[in-house]
Formats: sequence, C-alpha cells, structure tokens
Amino acid sequence: MQSTLAKLSLCRTRALGGKQYQCDGCGDESEVYHSCGDRNCPQCSGRKRYDFAARAEQLILDKVTYYQVVFTLPSNLSELALANREPIADLLFASAWKSLRKTIRGQQDYDPASMMVLHTWNQRLDSHWHVHALVPGAGPSLSSDDWKEAEAPPETANSDGYYLVKAEALRESFRKFAIAHLKRLYKKGELKLSGKFAPLQDPQVFKEFCDKLESVDWVSFIQPPPTKSSSAEQVVRYLTRYLTGGPISDSRITAADSKQVTFLAREGVRTGGEREQVPVTLQTTEFIRRWCLHIQPEQLTKTRYFGGWSNNKRTKYLDRCRRSLEAIGVTHHRESEDGSIGERCEEESTIPCSKCDHPSLRLIGEIPKPSWDKLLNHLHDDCPDWYAESDYKELCEYLDREYGIGYEDWYAECAVESAMKRPPVPPAEQLYFAGMCPNTDFMLESF
Repeated sequence: MQSTLAKLSLCRTRALGGKQYQCDGCGDESEVYHSCGDRNCPQCSGRKRYDFAARAEQLILDKVTYYQVVFTLPSNLSELALANREPIADLLFASAWKSLRKTIRGQQDYDPASMMVLHTWNQRLDSHWHVHALVPGAGPSLSSDDWKEAEAPPETANSDGYYLVKAEALRESFRKFAIAHLKRLYKKGELKLSGKFAPLQDPQVFKEFCDKLESVDWVSFIQPPPTKSSSAEQVVRYLTRYLTGGPISDSRITAADSKQVTFLAREGVRTGGEREQVPVTLQTTEFIRRWCLHIQPEQLTKTRYFGGWSNNKRTKYLDRCRRSLEAIGVTHHRESEDGSIGERCEEESTIPCSKCDHPSLRLIGEIPKPSWDKLLNHLHDDCPDWYAESDYKELCEYLDREYGIGYEDWYAECAVESAMKRPPVPPAEQLYFAGMCPNTDFMLESF
C-alpha cells in the first residue's frame, strides 16, 4: 500500500524521467514526464479507459442489446473482505457468474457470456464490494442452432421493451451461491478471522452469521442501455467512463487542504443513492485511509471474463454468434481475424507548443524511466522522504529479526571504523589485477 502511494506521488514528475521537446517555431523547450502506470493512479486512467474500451468493443455484436448487472455483497461481508481480499473477490465473481448463468440458461435458453469489473467502494469511500457485469441480452440457443433473444414472460409488466431475467430469481441465486462459497472457504480454513470477526472462529457463531446472511435480501439489479436509441458502442463508452474510474474523481472534490477534504456524494434509500449530491467533509488522514481501503494486491484480477467470453471459449463463441446472426440477416462489420481480444496500438498524437501554438514539437532528448526498485530505495535522492523513512525502518526491523537487535547500528559503526583504518589508496600506476604483472597492459590507468 505504501509503495502504491509513493508511486502516485512521483507520477509525472522529474523523478520518473521523460521526453524533452523543442518547438521549431519559437525555439521553446519543454519536458513531458513519464507516468507511474500504477493501476490505482487517477492520472493514469486515460490509458486504462482506452484499453478497456478496446477489449470490450471486440466483444460487441450488432443488433444485440447489452445490459449492466450489478451484484453487491452485504455490508458485513464487505468488511470481512478487507482482511480476505482475494478469497472474497473470488467468491463475489464466481457467485455472480453462476447466478447469471443459471438464471439466463433456465429462463431464456441461450448460452450466456459476461465481462465483470470489481468495485470496492461507495460514494463515501467506505468498503462496499460489488461487481459490474456487461451481459448480452441474446445468444446462441441451447436447444437449437437458432439465435435467441431475451424475452419477457407474458405475465410481466414490461413497458420499456427491455428484459433480461427475473430480478428476484437472480438475487436469490446469487445469495445461495455466495453463502455456499463462504462456507467452503471457512471449512478449508482460508478465511482470516480476527478483530471484529474473531468470534466467527467458533463454528456455532459462524453458523449464526451465515443464517443471518440467508435471512436478508441481497442486492442485485439489472440496468438496460442508457436510452432506447443507445447503440452497442455507446453502451461500451458509457461503461468505460464508469468502470475504469477510481474510488473518486477530481470533479467530486470541492475543497482540500492539509486538515480536511470535502467532496460530493450521493445519498438516499434508493439503490446507488439519489441523484442529488451532498457535501461530505473528512479529516485528510481519514480521507486517505478510506481511499487506501481500495488498493488491491497486484495479483488480484479486477476484470474477468466468463462463459462465452472466457479466454478458452471466446473465439468459437463469437464465431457461432456471428453465424447465427447472419442466418437472420444481421452482418457483423467489426469482425476480428481470430476473435481474440487484442490491444490496439495507439498512435502518438502531436503535441502543440503552449507558447506559439506551433502544431507540433520535435523530440530532442529522452531520460529513461528508472526502475521502481532503484527509485523506491531509501538511499535514492528522489525517494519520497516519508517512504524512505518507512523503508529504512522496515530494513532495520528485518535485520533485527534476522541478526539480532541493534545489528544495523553495529554494522554502520564497524563500516565507519573500517574506513578510518583503511590504508591510503596507492597511486593509479600501482593498481593492477591480482595475479598479473604490474608492467603489463592490464594495468589500470585510473581509479
């Protein structure tokens, strides 16, 4: 977590190196510094949006309606996730997909697919674990070779023309799969239960905890496209802006100093909060603490693909979808060669001169980006002071554990004494490689 904050503090600063440009019009020189590239960095979200959209667009088919389905864990499970990030993330993804697959296959009789993105926050930056799923409202039929679209049952009041599955059945299935998964984690001893959740180590208390989870309604809701005229590409762009942002955008922060941070947040009893936003003021340290709750381990995958869109099924699934659509007269015009999701090469845009508005700048030099191992070492000049202090403290604690308390001080003292007693450096002409005659060409000319 501290290394993530250190990287963010150095993003697009001289410490990371960069490119130097010169304007051929006025001769002005300017520098563009490298970004940190950390997935939690708000400044690096532009590339993340581009990559997300590029992947999502290759899944999109013409004349297909796409829905956003949100699955949310109860508040006590969201709190438990703070000490069990990877297992609870797996629980959330797996339970959401299993409920989608079961409900769609049972109610609509087509082969489903989904792309899911993990979010762990609410508007106030509290722990609020949920996934957003992009789900096609049609697919290859399970009982025939036909193309099957989701249809509302006759008894359902459906005025807007959009329907995926029965929401109540989806919520019940999600709750069932999630609690079963939680019990398996407990049985295998894969849950860290401490602090507030330490009593759950008692099997009877854990059973009561699960019984309570089964007695409450879980939240999942289905959102159709933003408007009736929204195309598949517009749905992807809408989701891209929403799903690739971090816990809070700069536009929501209205005031900030060393003591307090004020930002806007939606409130209300309606799912997701009301549209009206109210100001929320937190102590700066509390704001940072809440923001840090959502820094996930690097090994935790936040975007996952399921069903027909999973890596081992995607090519055959998309080919089958295109054939079924062509059979009903729909031609897909964005077909890729292998159906895979590849990254596009983004062309480097020209940079205009900020002083004379010359249309482009000429690259005249580049400072390579140093490695993080080097930059975040407490001995490096550009290492943030607070991080260098923490890094040195961790080093001392490690040495104390491995070699005994006070080892670092003893080692430093010995190094100083050794340097004071070291004989003077001989003249350059007397330095030579061991085992070689000093009168040969292997003599060192300088020290």
